[in-house]
Amino acid sequence: MSKTAIIIGAGPAGLTAAYELLEHTDIIPVVLEANAAVGGLSKTIIYKGNRLDIGPHRFFSKSQRVMEWWQKILPIDNAGQKDITITYHNRQTTVHPDQGAHDSEKVMLVFDRLTRIYFLGKLFSYPIKLNRQTISNLGLLRIVRIGLSYLKTKLFPRKPEITLEDFFINRFGKELYLTFFKDYTEKVWGTPTREISAAWGAQRVKGLSLSRTIKHFFSQKKKKSAAISQQETETSLIEKFLYPKYGTGQMWETVAAIIKEKGGKILLEHELTDIWQNENRIEFVKAVNKLNGEQIKLSGDYFISSMPVKDLLFAFNQPDPNALTIASQLIYRDFIVVGLLVKDICLKNEDGSLVKDNWLYIQEKNVRLGRLQIYNNWGDAMVNDTHNYWLGLEYFCNERDDIWNMDDKAMISFAAKELSSINIIREADVLDGTVLRVSKTYPSYVGAYEQFDVVKNYTDQFSNLFLIGRNGMHKYNNQDHSMLTAMTVVDNIRNNIFTKENIWKVNTEQDYNG
Repeated sequence: MSKTAIIIGAGPAGLTAAYELLEHTDIIPVVLEANAAVGGLSKTIIYKGNRLDIGPHRFFSKSQRVMEWWQKILPIDNAGQKDITITYHNRQTTVHPDQGAHDSEKVMLVFDRLTRIYFLGKLFSYPIKLNRQTISNLGLLRIVRIGLSYLKTKLFPRKPEITLEDFFINRFGKELYLTFFKDYTEKVWGTPTREISAAWGAQRVKGLSLSRTIKHFFSQKKKKSAAISQQETETSLIEKFLYPKYGTGQMWETVAAIIKEKGGKILLEHELTDIWQNENRIEFVKAVNKLNGEQIKLSGDYFISSMPVKDLLFAFNQPDPNALTIASQLIYRDFIVVGLLVKDICLKNEDGSLVKDNWLYIQEKNVRLGRLQIYNNWGDAMVNDTHNYWLGLEYFCNERDDIWNMDDKAMISFAAKELSSINIIREADVLDGTVLRVSKTYPSYVGAYEQFDVVKNYTDQFSNLFLIGRNGMHKYNNQDHSMLTAMTVVDNIRNNIFTKENIWKVNTEQDYNG
């Protein structure tokens, strides 16, 4: 008799777990998703033919397993291109333009990476490079101060390294930190960097530093690589990446279709309400159909959750009071994306062509805007009419903030005014817009996070319960990290491995070549 796994959440982690179970075991996955569409934080919204992602998602990973997994679902579209060399560790694979037949609509495109910082009304390389443009934009005096500050930090580093401020200053020096990191980071998190744990930097920035940035810059001068999978390259320094033709959500919509074809179930608009445990095992869960109010009961052999762990704890019928208290105090950062359709944009090259950036980090202090996506640079399929410009304006906020509670028309007007005030568009050129609000987008490393091990230890005691993904683990994972947590869970189930430490270790080491 086949076994059943109840999977909570149909984002990258949950869908990866379901797919892996169907590929490698006889366990039938039943996926519960509270929303009306799959993809979680990696879904794509369509507005009048224009596609809007929830934040930017480059398909790049240092994990060979993840890179191959993605390309199995959506192969690389190399029609009209030269051979593409993909390097996995020391093994190279060349993909030829005529290799293999596939649906030209279900493909991954190859892009050159370009992301810059918009600051002082100018564009700066990201990561910062000591080139002529940077010196011209900042001025020689500030460059000298940055260099002296970095040398001082190398001689007298901050020890112990407790806060995110310590982390940044130790790697970039105080002057560069104040110029490019402090204000943007605090815009993202709404919290001073001196109050954020250094653990955030250890996960998100890892080995990147001023010295490594300079070293990479000079090494790239000597050698240009066409490799897509760049395992030896710091993630912030990669040169190429993959991206589904119709947006991030296309990957997960395709995976969901495969899961259903293979016999798995995906129940949309079904919200988890109750978890019933017996000693150290979960026995069953209950969920409510948000469309008709019907409640269902689901028993299973395994339970895999990517839903916010804060909400998960409140679903237990007999939760540990201490773990529940800490979970209730976990903090998240919420997110707003404003899609703006404009007939012109001021971000042009000298020849009048659109700049090639995938997105810009908006460092300007006088606006609340955090990032700007330029969807015309993510492929023609993302924009309904390529004579116009389709932009994604990203705001980091809390649900109690004024912008979260603005009506859509007011929010669109607010975003347009902000973008106009920093000379990226003219307000009169705005043709249309839409607003997407996403709660609990970023698990925060402040407040009760320092006591998170109490929550972790409580959930880990249940032998058939596994937490995966960004919100499931309250860990600021990228898409590939979230997938790797799901893959590790399935590997453990297949091999009768009962420890969960290898799941928690994903994205804690410098390398994660799973």
